[in-house]
Amino acid sequence: MQQQIAVVTLGISDLERSKAFYQKGFGWTPVFENAEIAFYQMNGFVFGTWLKSSLEDDTKQQGLSASAAVTLAHNVPEDSDVQTVIDKLVAAGAAVLREADEPPQGGRRGYIADPDGHIWEIAFNPLWPINEDGHVAFKM
Repeated sequence: MQQQIAVVTLGISDLERSKAFYQKGFGWTPVFENAEIAFYQMNGFVFGTWLKSSLEDDTKQQGLSASAAVTLAHNVPEDSDVQTVIDKLVAAGAAVLREADEPPQGGRRGYIADPDGHIWEIAFNPLWPINEDGHVAFKM
């Protein structure tokens, strides 16, 4: 089986608020949207935000909780970009969970939560270069 993820979808409570956050904070524009969901074309996969109630109906699982045990990561090409991106996300409605600092393995990282509490790591890792297409490569 090919190692790939086709779609990552987050359950959200307010679609307009979520779209505003991802557009203002990350600069992403949906490639498809309706009254329940917005899809964003990413580098090799699709990212979606879907009303939690609709996600519950689709999965036949009620009472889905925020996924605090999962983090998403947005890597940036330069160390100085970490704080710039965090500041932009905070201005768009994010909450800072961990101020940017240097992890033991090197680089720079900080954590924010989007308006629905989904955790994002904003990171620069000198061992994971980002190519011209925006893809991150694991190089150790």
